[in-house]
Amino acid sequence: MSTRTLPLLFINLGGEMLYILDQRLRAQNIPADKAKKGRWQLIYTRELMKQELFKPQELYSKKALRTVFDRLAHASIMRLNQASMDKLYDLMTMAFKYQVLLCPRPKDILLVSFNHMDAIRDFVKDTPGILSQVDETNKQLIEIYTPLSGGEFQLIRQTLLIFFQDMHIRVSIFLKDKVQNSNGRFVLPTSGPVPYGTHIPGLIRIFSCSGEELRRMQFRDGGNYSATLREGSFEMYGDRVIKLGTNMYSVSRPVETHMSGTSKNSSQHTKVNTTPNPLAKEELNLLARLMGGLEVQKSTNTDSGFRVNLFATDEEEEEALISRPDELSYEVISIQATKDKQTNAALAKIMGEFGETSEPAPSSSSKGDDLLAMMDGL
Repeated sequence: MSTRTLPLLFINLGGEMLYILDQRLRAQNIPADKAKKGRWQLIYTRELMKQELFKPQELYSKKALRTVFDRLAHASIMRLNQASMDKLYDLMTMAFKYQVLLCPRPKDILLVSFNHMDAIRDFVKDTPGILSQVDETNKQLIEIYTPLSGGEFQLIRQTLLIFFQDMHIRVSIFLKDKVQNSNGRFVLPTSGPVPYGTHIPGLIRIFSCSGEELRRMQFRDGGNYSATLREGSFEMYGDRVIKLGTNMYSVSRPVETHMSGTSKNSSQHTKVNTTPNPLAKEELNLLARLMGGLEVQKSTNTDSGFRVNLFATDEEEEEALISRPDELSYEVISIQATKDKQTNAALAKIMGEFGETSEPAPSSSSKGDDLLAMMDGL
């Protein structure tokens, strides 16, 4: 498992979240000023979160990561109920899973990330303060990931695929484009451009011990391949060449998902693991810090919020919440944390207790109870 996977997972899922919410804001005719402010607040909070995520660490559990994105989605004046949040997360994860599967080379996952960052930069181009934060994230991506070897990127790709391997949610855009089967599994192309730096299949060359080419043999490759003439740019600005990670949504292509009609006991879905997560302390540390930052953002927000619905009608939203299989729902756990020094000291003490003892120490603090309860859930 790669310890450099979490930032890429967070950046790309966050980019897909912004694409989807932007489409819904336009489809629901939300006033332009409110929609813009909602996006800005979301991106600003997202950039604050990334400062913690760039530290080398193991990939977090699905439940912990879902909790982060749930709080991120509600860090602005936008509001989603449980069914819409479930649908939003499904779309985010399936879109990025598809992008990872289709990357010609493991290193191209970084180009997908740059495509998301380019789109985010365009969202905040009129807000210099947030734009500078986005540019700083781009610089960190370049500094940390461009020196990595092909083997390290292969390990990152493998870690991502392990994370996504049991997610098979059917998405209407993928179904209509015939890149996803009715069982939720993706259809990978057997033709098209080959990875940059590789040859089109169909030729076998035989060499002597001294390296001299002796003869060539051709064979039928069974596909229609083409050469990739140039590599995508890994700089701050430039042509990424590949389109994976760009916005696939528009008003004319609505955001939809179709849930599988199989029973709740189907092996297609994975039950949520209820055993304690060995990374609980690290997850608690991260989430407590993130929630502290979100609390400050909320307290200064005087605008009235607006609701975002990822379904065509409220009735569809309510029906989706009722019919969703239990194993695909996430019980989101709230953490009460602020930037107050006294509270931070209490949280630090609790974290120290987790590190010193094998069992959580009793605490009379309500915040400590919240954190202990969350660890049980992880």
